[in-house]
Amino acid sequence: MPDNASLVLLRDLPILPIDAPIFFPGAVARVDVADAATAGELSGAGERHAPEVVLLSRRAADEGPAREGAALFEEVGVVGLVEQVVGSAPGETQAVVRVTGRARVSEIVPHPGFPRARVEELPEVVTGSKREQALTRSLTALFREMVSLSPGVRPEIAELATGLEREPARLADFVVSGLDLPPAERLEFVGEPRVARRLERAVQQLTSELEVARLGHKIQEDLRAEMGHSQREHLLREQMRAIQNELGEGEDEGVDDLRQRLAGARLPEEARAEAERELARLARMPAGSSEGNVSRTYLDWLAALPWGRSSREHLDVARAHRILDEDHQGLDKVKERILDYVAVRQLRHSSQGPILCLAGPPGVGKTSVARSMARALGRKFARISLGGVRDESEIRGHRRTYVGALPGRIIQALRTVGADNPVILLDEIDKLGADFRGDPSAALLEVLDPAQNSSFTDHYLNLPFDLSRAIFVATANEMQAIPPALRDRMEVLELAGYTDAEKVAIAQAHLIPRQLRDNGVARRRVTLSDEAVQRVVRSYTREAGVRHLERELGAICRKIARSVAEGRRGPFAVAAEDVRAYLGPERRLDNDRAEAALPGVVAGLAWTPAGGEVMFVEASRMPGRSGLRLTGKLGEVMRESAQIALSYVRSQAGVLGVETDFEREEVHVHLPSGAIPKDGPSAGVALTAALVSLLTDTPVREDVAMTGEVTLRGRVLPVGGVVEKVLAARRSGRRTVVLPARNERDLDELPAQVRREMEFVLVTDVGQALDACLVRAGAAARRAA
Repeated sequence: MPDNASLVLLRDLPILPIDAPIFFPGAVARVDVADAATAGELSGAGERHAPEVVLLSRRAADEGPAREGAALFEEVGVVGLVEQVVGSAPGETQAVVRVTGRARVSEIVPHPGFPRARVEELPEVVTGSKREQALTRSLTALFREMVSLSPGVRPEIAELATGLEREPARLADFVVSGLDLPPAERLEFVGEPRVARRLERAVQQLTSELEVARLGHKIQEDLRAEMGHSQREHLLREQMRAIQNELGEGEDEGVDDLRQRLAGARLPEEARAEAERELARLARMPAGSSEGNVSRTYLDWLAALPWGRSSREHLDVARAHRILDEDHQGLDKVKERILDYVAVRQLRHSSQGPILCLAGPPGVGKTSVARSMARALGRKFARISLGGVRDESEIRGHRRTYVGALPGRIIQALRTVGADNPVILLDEIDKLGADFRGDPSAALLEVLDPAQNSSFTDHYLNLPFDLSRAIFVATANEMQAIPPALRDRMEVLELAGYTDAEKVAIAQAHLIPRQLRDNGVARRRVTLSDEAVQRVVRSYTREAGVRHLERELGAICRKIARSVAEGRRGPFAVAAEDVRAYLGPERRLDNDRAEAALPGVVAGLAWTPAGGEVMFVEASRMPGRSGLRLTGKLGEVMRESAQIALSYVRSQAGVLGVETDFEREEVHVHLPSGAIPKDGPSAGVALTAALVSLLTDTPVREDVAMTGEVTLRGRVLPVGGVVEKVLAARRSGRRTVVLPARNERDLDELPAQVRREMEFVLVTDVGQALDACLVRAGAAARRAA
């Protein structure tokens, strides 16, 4: 309180405690009287006289020690006259007090019953200055605006404030009494005798409250306008629907169903905006129109696609390892790559999936590996067959302007599985074609590019869809048929084929149980020994995979099923000697060993899309014009290899011991199976060995097969498909393979059992190859050693 403020000493007044916020002068308050003695003393109020009391707020328990005296009450309060006491029962008595002024407690006066306090009145300090007048007018204007923004306040309240402009003290109290101030601030305001200061604080407080009120009013106006627009739009739509129903053109029930499905889908913002535009367009179309059917189909696709909906993964390396081993024998390289991916996903939660290409001959399990990968990861599986696809729209979809347009196969597969993170198998990717309708392989460039497929745009949807969560696995028989740009986007895993032991294990674990089940024969009634399966593998099939083997085993199971149907109960035990009775004569006649013992006959090795093959080279000479005759439907590269081989033999005739008059003799080189096209440079070593064997009358070892490219100077260059070629040599019974020395690294890809059983001769020039394969040269070399 300022020093120049005058104080008037009053007599001791009874204390009427209040729990509510402090009142302001001029107010009429109803105060609860809990004390019986206090209620009895005030009971005569209003009849004979109006007792004067001081209203003091109780001090909170955490604001000071609850001891006797003034510490129980706040120091600032108000004085008033008790005009009436309502009720007489203890705890139900209320005193009606008209507040007359401010007061400050000097001390608490001890009293046996009614508590009393010695108080000092705080007079109003009014200066009448221009600042005080300006504050009064500002407060009045602010209060009038506040009333206008408060819908629950009557306008007459603003007029009341206007009438108090000549009494600034009452105006300040009146305005502040209506504000929701904390108790401490209300006490501070009550204890301020200077009217100018109270006006200033009232203006500040009301300005702050007014800002909040203005913002709330603006929000309400915006909401009211928006709701008004929505209600108006709804009303117009209802009227339009009623008119359409009268005309027989009303909106069908399918539109509402589409609207609900789209509302429940997790559409991104761009897709949701497009769906709302299309829905509004569909609602304006007559029911049954062709345009409406197009829009309805489009919206159905948008609602059915798995936008941001993924299936739960099982990222457990041990579990994935167990599943892969259950489903497949061998294929260690592919299994390791899948397990590496599972381990990386387990440690680093990246949503981007790999793009793999499983390359190998038919029947080695490329499709089943992709299916097992999906099962090991706990993901959905989708297969897309690309063989014979020649239209780019099969990948990217058709534009909606065409009749019967649909999304591409990628989007269709995602809708089928209902998740955006499946394992998608792109089967036979090397069989894609191209014509006037576009190149599908070019459309796959975006699908199989991790940097682009997060926003893959299908022509039908015309909206980006995230494909980065999916795992793409492609299969191919021949990598050379895939365009280089597409091949560069994939990680190629070679599946060369199975050994005989692996085929037997696959047959016992998978093929035989499946064929017995498909032919209705109980597994416990049939036993095929390993020797019987081995005979089927060696005498009735010649393949890198197991597809033909499964057909032969199916034939055995069908014979057994017929026996069961005729009344035989079994059990049926098929041994090696019983295979002929079920399958007939052996289809693989291994008479090539005897032919290979003749001079001029060499077992070469070739790679084909169906796996490795043993390719015999036959050479013969005859009198006639000089030159080289080639037969067997050979390509240009293989014809050049034969010319190079003959040129090398003629240039090294003295060293090789060749005594032939090349001017009077003609050399004829033939590769059997003349209806099958053959090409490639890897037959150079075999062609050279055949010519040297013929011209020196020296046979080639029966157990040797060879491959490699030869230069004019006799150097042996590396070739491809070594794993497939070695497995083909092993299937034919040969145990020695002549390979280029630079292909030594490819031997690590062979199964360990094959490396143990086979002998590999690594050569850098033709002389070393001849020493290893020619009988006479090999014997001389062994004697020299």
